[in-house]
Amino acid sequence: MQRIAFQLRIKAGMEDAYDEAHRHVWPELLAELRSFGVSVYSIFRRGQQLFLYMHVHDYAELTKRLAASEVNLRWQQKMAPLFESVPDLQPGEGQAMMAEVFFMPGRSHYNWEQGKKNEE
Repeated sequence: MQRIAFQLRIKAGMEDAYDEAHRHVWPELLAELRSFGVSVYSIFRRGQQLFLYMHVHDYAELTKRLAASEVNLRWQQKMAPLFESVPDLQPGEGQAMMAEVFFMPGRSHYNWEQGKKNEE
């Protein structure tokens, strides 16, 4: 399982629109992400800065499948007006990928939705 993290940036004044869109992520998009191997996906926001973190079997394969996904392309089209470039984006990068420098593996965590412990 790969742990992937990257940054994105929202245009000034678009924070509420971004938050609202993510309170209503399309069920068909979530189902597709799961079917493409994403098991954990979190987005954190501080002002305009976004930090995205996911667990996925194969990130390169995920990006290929998402690029061909009609549902994802519609979502990206809807969200595109909310974004601006990340200041330190490298040439050729679509997202500002982050290198993992530390990881403390967990033994288990509590699944609040299912009301039980899950093993990592």
